[in-house]
Amino acid sequence: MVKKIILLGVVCSTVLGADEPKNIYEKNCIPCHRYAPASLEKLFMVYLKSYSGELSVKGAIKAFLKNPTESDSKMNNTFIENFSVKDKTTLTDEELEEAIDTYWELYNVRKKLK
Repeated sequence: MVKKIILLGVVCSTVLGADEPKNIYEKNCIPCHRYAPASLEKLFMVYLKSYSGELSVKGAIKAFLKNPTESDSKMNNTFIENFSVKDKTTLTDEELEEAIDTYWELYNVRKKLK
């Protein structure tokens, strides 16, 4: 009986906690981009094509999020006309770096090719 109660508790906590964001990236990036016409994966590929290396991609993303401008945006003009450029991030440098690291790990195609 005790084992059943413990098992039920574990299952309930897993199910109830499943909708909570797990990290800075999921909490701060996913909600805004969930319904955007350009997916985060597509944006990653645009950054990778433009900057090629991990350090330059991460640096460009961080610089843009700290000071977003239309000229630095990788989105096309139609997107910017319809949705404008995003607001400046409210994340700290450490949180921003953690979110960008998570983003890199999630979509890093080179890692998947090995």
